[in-house]
Amino acid sequence: MVSAFACSPGGGSERLGGGELVLGWNVVHQLARFHRLVVLTHSLHQPAIEKSLGQNPNAHVEFHYFALPRWLEPLKNFPGGIQFYAYLWQIKAYFVARRLHRRQRFDLFHHVTYANDWMASFIGALLPVPYVRGPGGGAQQVPAAFVEAFSRRGRFWERVRSLGQKVLRHDPFFLLGQRRARAILVCTPEALAAIPEKWRHKAQLFPVNGISGEDLILIRAGEHLSSHGARPSAENGNREEFRVLSAGKLLQLKAFDLAIRAFGIFAARHPGARFSIAGDGPEFGRLENLIHLFSLDGKVKIEKWLPREELLKKMAACDVFIFPSLRDGGGAVVIEAMAAGKPVICLDHAGPAMHVAEGCGIKVPPRNPDQVIEDMAEALEQLYANPELRLRMGNAARERAEQVYHWDRQGERLLKIYQSALNLRVEPDAAKPAQQENFVTEKV
Repeated sequence: MVSAFACSPGGGSERLGGGELVLGWNVVHQLARFHRLVVLTHSLHQPAIEKSLGQNPNAHVEFHYFALPRWLEPLKNFPGGIQFYAYLWQIKAYFVARRLHRRQRFDLFHHVTYANDWMASFIGALLPVPYVRGPGGGAQQVPAAFVEAFSRRGRFWERVRSLGQKVLRHDPFFLLGQRRARAILVCTPEALAAIPEKWRHKAQLFPVNGISGEDLILIRAGEHLSSHGARPSAENGNREEFRVLSAGKLLQLKAFDLAIRAFGIFAARHPGARFSIAGDGPEFGRLENLIHLFSLDGKVKIEKWLPREELLKKMAACDVFIFPSLRDGGGAVVIEAMAAGKPVICLDHAGPAMHVAEGCGIKVPPRNPDQVIEDMAEALEQLYANPELRLRMGNAARERAEQVYHWDRQGERLLKIYQSALNLRVEPDAAKPAQQENFVTEKV
């Protein structure tokens, strides 16, 4: 049995999960390669799931859809409200799971989404079957020096988030689930470090993002167009065509303002460079004003949400991908850019720092905003001036994305985790602690 509150092909609605939807769908797809599944998910995803299954039937998967009462729907419209809604949904999921378990005895339960490292899984805590949790995160925080630059509203919600996590990590159902879990999968080193020592032997790093064979086909198509005259290549000597790309929801914590300021410093020395940001969100107006304030009109362009195919093609055509987010647990676009063979500039923090291993890009330590702006500008300069370095890092990034982050490799890794969870009874004193380095260097 799988609990996937967020699960939909193609990402579906941002209202119920965004990247979590993609994670849920891909994990279910991979598990169905090896197992028969019963999947619990929110009824909002039923149309998209049924359409996909109509086109590609899968006899190994049985979906059960349900929602909370309508009067709870407004919760989704408040900051953090979707998390509280998902918590309440997990309570209802337990009663559905208990009824199904009476009819067909399950061998294992896997809580996939939301698997935040502070949210209780009532099924995991109470259903008498082996339990696997994750991947999930949450322990990563915006560095203090950057919170100070947030709006008053932004600072308030960061404090609420931190306080809420501290309280919910003492939820008795959460603690019972952590104690019962055979495997706890987390997506950042910060989440791994937040697990108490007594449970850390059961924990391992596992990403919440991946790349599919279909994605790789789209990327290759974009590369083919780029190599046949869609744009001059910086590697072929026309360095004035240097193109920088970023993408994501325009939120303050994504820190696109830092990337714009860094590009402004870089573009002052290289007026032919261009920076595109693909995304939309509440920061759109402020970022547009910032572009105008620094006289970057015509050099920096914000393109509202692009179809996935178009975004992957733009990745294939750019020179460098920059992702300045302050506390991402995942960062799907980072892996996609790596798969496109592009060096990535990101902060040395949370999920992106785990994805971008040594030699795949440049990681900037997040000490304070001014330092990050200067260091990102210097990273752009370094990659601009050295096409061989760009190519070498891009090739290393592509190899890592295909060998470590391909969804098929993730599925094979989950198979081994299940086998261990079902066959081993490891006493805490006899277990070896989880190693943060394993995932970073492992080629599955």
